[in-house]
Amino acid sequence: MTALAGTGQLTRLALRRDRFLLPAWLLVLSVLPAGVANAYEQLYPTAAMREPLAATVGANPALAVLLGPAFDLSTPGGFTAWRLLGFHAVIAGLMVIFTVTRHTRAEEETARHELLASGVIGRYAPLTAAVLVATGASALAGLLATTLLLATGLAAAGALAYGAALTGSGLVFTGVAAIAAQLVAFARTSNGIATSVLGASFLLRGLGDASDEASWLSWLSPIGWAQRLRPFADERWWVLALSVVASLVTLAVGYLLLGRRDAGAGFLPERLGRAHATPSLRGPFALAWRLHRGSLIGWSIGVAISGAAFGAIALGIGDLIGDNPTMREMFVRMGGSAMVIDAFLAQIAEMFGMIGAFYGVQAALRARGEEVVTRVEPLLATAVTRLRFMTSHLVFALVGAAIVLAAAGLGAGIAHGLRAGDVAGNASAMIGATLVHFPAIWLVVGVAAVLYGFTPRWTSSAWAVAAVVVVLALFGPVLNLAPLLIDVSPFSHVPRLPAVDVEVAPLAWLTVLAAALLAAGLAAFRRRDIG
Repeated sequence: MTALAGTGQLTRLALRRDRFLLPAWLLVLSVLPAGVANAYEQLYPTAAMREPLAATVGANPALAVLLGPAFDLSTPGGFTAWRLLGFHAVIAGLMVIFTVTRHTRAEEETARHELLASGVIGRYAPLTAAVLVATGASALAGLLATTLLLATGLAAAGALAYGAALTGSGLVFTGVAAIAAQLVAFARTSNGIATSVLGASFLLRGLGDASDEASWLSWLSPIGWAQRLRPFADERWWVLALSVVASLVTLAVGYLLLGRRDAGAGFLPERLGRAHATPSLRGPFALAWRLHRGSLIGWSIGVAISGAAFGAIALGIGDLIGDNPTMREMFVRMGGSAMVIDAFLAQIAEMFGMIGAFYGVQAALRARGEEVVTRVEPLLATAVTRLRFMTSHLVFALVGAAIVLAAAGLGAGIAHGLRAGDVAGNASAMIGATLVHFPAIWLVVGVAAVLYGFTPRWTSSAWAVAAVVVVLALFGPVLNLAPLLIDVSPFSHVPRLPAVDVEVAPLAWLTVLAAALLAAGLAAFRRRDIG
C-alpha cells in the first residue's frame, strides 16, 4: 500500500458530501463580478461621468482600506476588480479553509478517520483528497468568473487575470488550511488559526493600501497579491507566481507536519487539564462559557482593531470626495445619508454587523459540533436537560454577537473621536450604530437554530444563509436588484446609524421573527433523536 492509496475514493466521497455546499460558494464567486460590470454601465454610461472617479474614489485612502487600490476606474472591468476582488479573495479563502478542515481534521476529531484508515487508505490520502477538492474548487471559481466576465464583453486578458487572481488566493489558503489542520487536534481550532491568517492578510492589505509609505505591507498579503495582479489595468502576470510559490511552500509544510504527528493528534502538544472540574464548571452555561470564551475573545479583539483602523480614516473622507455629486450619491446609497462622513461610518457599522452574523452562526453551530463528536449524550445522561444544553449555546451566540458588535463600535468610535475631538460622543454613537444590527443577527441565529432542531444534517447550511443575506444587503443596491429581493435580507431593514434616525418598527418585527425561530428550534430539538 502506498502513502496515497485511496485518494481517488476519498476525493469522490468529499465531492459527494459537498455537492450542495461547494456550488453555493461557486455561485457567489462567479456571478457577482458580471453583475457589477453590468451595473457600472448603467451607473456611469458616459466618459464624462467616469472621468471624476479616478480623482475622487481612486485617491481616497478610506476606500482603499476597504476595497483596495483603484488602478483603473474608467472601464467596467477595472471598476469591478476594485469593487469586488478583495472581498472575493476573502470568500475564496474561507471556502477552501472550511473545505480542507472538513475533510481532514474534522474527520480525525469524529474518529471517522480511524475507521477509514483501517482499510486500504494511505497516510497522506485524506489530506491529498481535501487539497484536490479545494484546488479544483478554486480553479473552477476562477474559470466561471472569467467566463461570465467574457460574456459581458470585457477584455479577455483582464477577465483571465481576475479569474487567475481568484484561483491564486484559493491556492494559498488551501496550503494555510493544510498547515493549520496538522497543528491542533480540533477542527474548530484549526479553522480559527487559518481564518486568523486570512483576517491578518486582509488587515495587512488594508493598512498597506492606506498610504504610500506603508504600501510594502500589501506585498506581505496574499489578498494584496491578488489585487496587484491588476486585472483590466495593465496586468502584471508575474505577481501570480507569488501565489503559486506560497501555495507550494505551505502545502509542503503541511505534508511535512502530517508525517511527524500521530493520527488524531496535533503537532502542537495539548495542555493537560485539571484532574477534577472546578466549581465554575458544574453547569451547562459554565461549560458553554469555557467552550466559547476563546473564540469570543479572539473575535472581539480582531474587530476592535479593525474598527479602530477604519475609524481613524473616517474624518478625511468628506474632503477627499469633495463636491462631486456622483460620489455623494453613491455614499448616500451605501450609507443612507447625505452626510458623507456619517454615511461612511454607517457603512462601517453595517459591515461589522454582518461580521457579527457570522460569529453568531459559528457560536450557534458549536452545539452541533458537540453532538457530532458524541459529547452531548453523556452530558444529557446527567441532570442537564436538552433545553438547558441548547439554550446555553444560543445565549453565547446572541450575547456574544452583541459583545463583538460593541467591541467593533468602541474601536471605531474611539479612533474617530480622537481625530474629531469628541471621544465619548463618537464612541457611544458608533456602539449604538453597530448594536442596532443585533435583531438582524438574532434572525440569522434563529435560522441556524431551526436547522439544528429540525434537520441537524443540514445545520451547516446556516453558513450559506448568512452568506446570502449579507450578499443581498451588500451588493443588492449596486447590482440594482429588485427591492423585494433585497428585502429578503434582514440587514436591509436595519436603520443605518449614525446617518439616520432609529426606526423602531422594523427592529421590532425582526426581533419577533427571530424569537419565533429560536422557539421553534428549541421545541424541535427537544423532540428529535440525538446524533
